[in-house]
Amino acid sequence: QVQFVESGGGLVQAGGSLRLSCAASGSTFRSLTIAWYRQAPGKQRDVVARVSSGGASTFYVDSVKGRFTISRDNAQNTVYLQMNSLKPEDTAVYYCNRVPPWTWGQGTQVTVSS
Repeated sequence: QVQFVESGGGLVQAGGSLRLSCAASGSTFRSLTIAWYRQAPGKQRDVVARVSSGGASTFYVDSVKGRFTISRDNAQNTVYLQMNSLKPEDTAVYYCNRVPPWTWGQGTQVTVSS
């Protein structure tokens, strides 16, 4: 089973940018569809974006389209989420995992101030 370690979160003002990274263990990583999920306080954890195993196909929820970009480097077992034009409603703990998810990592907190 692949394990995931997220990093790159922080506190940023509205309109700012952050780049999240997800380091994965295991040789099966490159065969997996990977997603970034987020969970805001009191809300369920939902997919924000996902990328196919080879990186050619991506999906974004409507609320982040045009602002977030998911990418992966299979040689480095890493997935990224570039987040631009951040809004207060993007505040959440962000997780990466396969689709469907395995065991969750710690996540990384993103806080966007208005």
